[in-house]
Amino acid sequence: MAESQYILALDQGTTSSRAMVIDVRGNMLSLAQRPFPQVFPKPGWVEHCPVEIWSTQSGVAMEALTAADLTERDIVAIGITNQRETAVVWNRETGEPVYNAIVWQDRRTAEFCDALRSDGHAATIQAKTGLLPDAYFSASKVHWILKNVEGARTLADAGKLAFGTVDSWLIWKLTQGATHVTDATNASRTMLYNIHTGEWDEELLEIFGVPRSMLPEVVASSGRCAVTSGILSGIPIAGIAGDQQAALFGQMCVQPGMAKCTFGTGAFMLLHTGETPMKSKNQLLTTIAWKIGDTVEYALEGSMLMAGAVVQWLRDELQIIRTSAEVEELAASVDSSNGVVLVPAFAGLGAPHWDQYARGAIVGLTRGTTRAHIARAALEGVALQVKDVLEAMQADSGLPLAQLRVDGGASANNLLMQIQADVLGIDVVRPKNAESTVLGAAYLAGLAVGYWPNKEAIASQWQVDRVFRPAIDAQARAGVLKTWRRALERAKDWEQGA
Repeated sequence: MAESQYILALDQGTTSSRAMVIDVRGNMLSLAQRPFPQVFPKPGWVEHCPVEIWSTQSGVAMEALTAADLTERDIVAIGITNQRETAVVWNRETGEPVYNAIVWQDRRTAEFCDALRSDGHAATIQAKTGLLPDAYFSASKVHWILKNVEGARTLADAGKLAFGTVDSWLIWKLTQGATHVTDATNASRTMLYNIHTGEWDEELLEIFGVPRSMLPEVVASSGRCAVTSGILSGIPIAGIAGDQQAALFGQMCVQPGMAKCTFGTGAFMLLHTGETPMKSKNQLLTTIAWKIGDTVEYALEGSMLMAGAVVQWLRDELQIIRTSAEVEELAASVDSSNGVVLVPAFAGLGAPHWDQYARGAIVGLTRGTTRAHIARAALEGVALQVKDVLEAMQADSGLPLAQLRVDGGASANNLLMQIQADVLGIDVVRPKNAESTVLGAAYLAGLAVGYWPNKEAIASQWQVDRVFRPAIDAQARAGVLKTWRRALERAKDWEQGA
């Protein structure tokens, strides 16, 4: 391998497209990023224009190369990570989308998913996919497009339409229509893929009315699956993973019992569970962590709907801070929340509660309550949600967790990370390079082409920025958890009971 060879990692996210050039030591040579518009046709509907996804992603790829003073000849492989579950349907003959991409956040198919549960399909869906029937996943979005877009069903039945998550769409465009693939991690989030057999499932395709001819070939997360043509020509595409799985790999959580939590707008926690999928009894998702060669590894996942968004609320709606960064200093100005508990159920509760009727609550207010107490209670509320997911994961898996690795924007908040360690009772470890998602995509691609010889070589690059150790005892922790659970009960089922 020549010294001049690098990995190009593409990170297609919900609000922006990014590209980074990564060297053999895992260092970032350049970064380019472009936001793109969010489309909200109706309340609860969220769409993206697939053409804008492609134009921004291809644009930042070229920008990142230019910024590093490189050309495609210097790139040994491309790795792709993407917003998961978002569904794109396009015409195979023209390459044109038949409708906007329906985003993972979109809720237009919620009633259809309720009907699936009422019709008794939930057990079948969970047994085969590891998922719970919800508008979050891709299958109901494709069903909606085929039912509601004029001419779509006819074209689909004639074998003329293609469906894919965003990775599939990008690879189709990068290969000028030569390759229609997805990887096992993204396939496992569609609700059409059997995570036990490793195949698209005929029964699920029938339930959702999706013709098999629309579906991409499922390939390994680490492996050569295509070669680019067009604006970037002759580069192997060798790594693909949904964003949370990419972050798990980027954090080098490659052994059973290792876990990471990404603190973004929401928080996503994944626990590596090994080569056997574990069915959750606590409303967690069973998902594919990655497929390398012929080996599939699995994870349990818990999604928390509000993390960094709680701090944004303090800034934008309550206006008790001017910038998000100020929350740490304000919350640290008091030793405790003085009995205040904030349950961040602004959009309902995610895992393991899954209560769409819950609403945010602040309890324990007195005349002595200050904005600092509320700020601290907000951080505690974020950390306590993670504690609930961790307990569910340990109950499901029986795997003891020695530490939690963290990344994402809110992981830079030292006080939040210390509170997290206190309520979990284990070490919270933040890496030097917080770009775990991008690194995961780069590592999966580089592993496939021999850029890195094995996972051990990659793991040796992983460096700790800081370890946060629990600073409260078991009795104090138990008291915090008891108060949290009392507050949770007051927030649950609020809308339903109104």
